[in-house]
Amino acid sequence: MHVLFLSPGFPAEMPLFVRGLAQVGAKVFGVGDQPAQALPAEAREHLADYLQVRSFDDEAAIAAELRRWLAGRTLDRVECSWERLMYLAANLRAEFGLPGMTPEQTLVVRDKERMKQAVEAAGLRVPRHGRARTQKEAWAVAERVGYPAIVKPIDGAGSQNTFRCNDAQEFQQALEKTRAVPELSVEEFVEGEELTYDTVCADGRILFEDVSWYKPKPMILAQNAWISMQNIVLKDIHAELPRPGVLLGRQVLKALGFQSGFTHMEWFRTASGEAVFGEIGGRPPGARLVHAMNYAYDLDLFKGWAEAVCYGRLSQDTSPKYNASMVFKRAQGPGEVVTEHRGLRELLARYGRHIATIELTPVGEHKKDWRKVVVGDGWIVVRHADLATTLEMSEAFVRDLTVVAG
Repeated sequence: MHVLFLSPGFPAEMPLFVRGLAQVGAKVFGVGDQPAQALPAEAREHLADYLQVRSFDDEAAIAAELRRWLAGRTLDRVECSWERLMYLAANLRAEFGLPGMTPEQTLVVRDKERMKQAVEAAGLRVPRHGRARTQKEAWAVAERVGYPAIVKPIDGAGSQNTFRCNDAQEFQQALEKTRAVPELSVEEFVEGEELTYDTVCADGRILFEDVSWYKPKPMILAQNAWISMQNIVLKDIHAELPRPGVLLGRQVLKALGFQSGFTHMEWFRTASGEAVFGEIGGRPPGARLVHAMNYAYDLDLFKGWAEAVCYGRLSQDTSPKYNASMVFKRAQGPGEVVTEHRGLRELLARYGRHIATIELTPVGEHKKDWRKVVVGDGWIVVRHADLATTLEMSEAFVRDLTVVAG
């Protein structure tokens, strides 16, 4: 199996997908815009060859350069786990006649309006919504959707340039802040808990599924520097909280005809128990959520994903073992350098055997820019078979651990 993998060195999780492919026997050809010597060691060690391109923006030039570079070699798949390059991956599949998501299928999971229209056409609940290319169109959608409303880019990722608007004044402010965004999605704000439904699929079959719970919502995290985010992987996806999303997620995948790879869906559970579709990506979740799932299930989903896309199977044991909560920390204080991990020693003494991993910005290093780095100044994963115990430990790391910047 010869696999072309786009951007093997960035974002941070990409070398792990390269490693997974190599571990299942694939020969991996990497294409990136960084010099080979700048790739993380894990990527370099598992690549059969690497091509540096000047830019990912000129697709025609990349296709021509690939043909020259691959002369005499065959490809079986083109894989990409970074949202920004999904269109390029789809167009390269079409160029080389390879299986996987087509440009048309990719458009549906990147364009938030087409996505909602496809899900809505299947009779599933989505927020009231509309596309806006001008401020006039945006105001027309807002009048139909009502307040509170959400404004976000049509093809955005994460919570960048995403705003909740409680009234017309806040809506106008959001439009001013997103002037550089060519197309917006304006939609109904859904009150409720926000969760994910994540899968690994092969040939239209779900080989692995998971539900994770955001506390608080990512949009709140993106707007408040002091918040410690919790992403909680739920052991029992058929319990009352996650169950509606599992049913919704399976129906969404069927409606979209998704075939092979990771999917990452976000959805809302209202106070009445209704599951409302948010959005879906035909790629893995970011922000270390795959790591958290690995700790909850005691498996390696980087390798599992590779086995699924290459050979249509996932041979690892996918039964859940734990609830796992991942907590992001952001440095607090007036300075630019981390000076202390306050409260860490006590937390280690209290919960040590239930802590799966800790990665914090080391003392003496500059703190991270929380607006640019989702994981902030580090992350902790705690796990336990009992959900209440997991939540108790998670809240303790939110409350009692401070990364101090002095």
